[in-house]
Amino acid sequence: MYKKILLAADGSDHSLRAAKEAMKIAKGSDESQITIVFVADHDNAKNEVLHSGSSAELDFQRRKKLQPVEEAIASENLKYRVEILHGTPGPTIVDFANKEVFDMLVIGSRGLNSLQEMVLGSVSHKVVKRANCPVLIVK
Repeated sequence: MYKKILLAADGSDHSLRAAKEAMKIAKGSDESQITIVFVADHDNAKNEVLHSGSSAELDFQRRKKLQPVEEAIASENLKYRVEILHGTPGPTIVDFANKEVFDMLVIGSRGLNSLQEMVLGSVSHKVVKRANCPVLIVK
C-alpha cells in the first residue's frame, strides 16, 4: 500500500482532481498520510510580494489557494500536512519528493497540446521524468 503520498497542488481545478485521486489511494491504508506541497514560483514571487502587505498575508494567500484541497482531505478524515516550498515548480517538487522518499506522487495536468508542451514544457512531464517514485498524473 501507499502510505507516504505526495500531492502537488497549486489551487487549480486540476490539483483538486489530483487531490481526489490521492484521497482514493490514501483510503487504502489507515497509516497513509498525504503531504500537500505548494511551490511558490520564483517567477511569480516578486509580484506576490509587491501586492501583499506582509509576509504573514502572503502566507495566508498561498494557504487560501489550498483551502479546497485541504477541506476535501479533512472531510474524509485522512491524515495530511502542508509544505510550502520556494523555487521553480518542477525541479522543486522532484527534489522534495526524492529527498523525502514518498511511495507515490500525485499531480494534476493542465492538458497542454503537443505544441504547447514542446514550447513551454509541463510541470507534470518534468516531474514524471525525474521523480524516483511512481507518479500519477491526473487529467
